Amino acid sequence: MARLTARRLTEGMMNHHALQTPVLTAATVATGLSAGLFYGYACSVMPGLGRADDRTFVEAMQRINVAILNGWFALVFGGALVLSVLAAVAHLRGDGRPALPWIVAAVALYLVMLVITFRVNVPLNDALDAAGHPDRIGDLAAVRERFEERWVRWNVVRAVTSTAAFGLLVGALVVSGRGAPRGGI
Repeated sequence: MARLTARRLTEGMMNHHALQTPVLTAATVATGLSAGLFYGYACSVMPGLGRADDRTFVEAMQRINVAILNGWFALVFGGALVLSVLAAVAHLRGDGRPALPWIVAAVALYLVMLVITFRVNVPLNDALDAAGHPDRIGDLAAVRERFEERWVRWNVVRAVTSTAAFGLLVGALVVSGRGAPRGGI
């Protein structure tokens, strides 16, 4: 009985170790995709829409805000946090410990990005949607003015925090790779 329990414990520890790199890799990819989304908005989408007339700007943002609410986005956006937390748990013991501070810092930065998203950007998106169809908005310039500058500014902060989280997870992969046994996974 004692041998069976020791064997299960050993297998559990091996499985725990075996999950460290795949979970950390998945967290890194998901976080990188989220960071890339915000970066893309900061570098191309919003500057491009910034050159559009008020009607085009409002209509395009309303359509984007509907289109982005899909399963693929939700999987990556929420999955990045879940996977990062799982990666932290997987690195709590043994040879995973050196990567843990990197992962915890990444989780903290990703949480900052989520707070900004749900406290600033989503309410702005909701207000833009509540303004109604662009054909029925009396003062498109005022609707745009209440939205654009604040949304863009906080999106840049989201891009920076999520990119920093991504970089920290890359660092965690490097640190965790240094402790990996040579010659295999």
